[in-house]
Amino acid sequence: MQPGVVIRPAAETDDLAALYAAAFPREDLVPLVRALAGRGDVLSIVALAGDDLAGHVAFTRCRVTGRADSVALLGPLAVAPARQRQGIGGALLREGLRRLAAEGVARVLVLGDPAYYGRFGFRPDAAVAPPIAGTLDVPAPWRDRALWGA
Repeated sequence: MQPGVVIRPAAETDDLAALYAAAFPREDLVPLVRALAGRGDVLSIVALAGDDLAGHVAFTRCRVTGRADSVALLGPLAVAPARQRQGIGGALLREGLRRLAAEGVARVLVLGDPAYYGRFGFRPDAAVAPPIAGTLDVPAPWRDRALWGA
């Protein structure tokens, strides 16, 4: 990651809508990002390069039916197109995982590109089904079937 990039908790003033629209022009993740903003069960952090928003990631705390351990759902994660391939996404991911581990979150699940997240040790987990199957219990913003490819 480039020097001068700072990672901190997201603030209401961060322009997350513009970041996600630029990073994912073919997907409309803005409604999800807005629904997750300010929730107590969401860890939301940003990367800033000077005054510019370089990236964002959210981790939603949730439960898996039949498990007592704490679980979080990683996503969405976005990096500004001009800042991609500079280590910002990985830095956001590692910082979020560090903060969750400090809170006692035992497991992090991800809904995203296996090729990208596999670089960070994430693997498919057949023992966990999306909320549409009733196994993963997530907050309301994540209950949109379209987010799960269903």
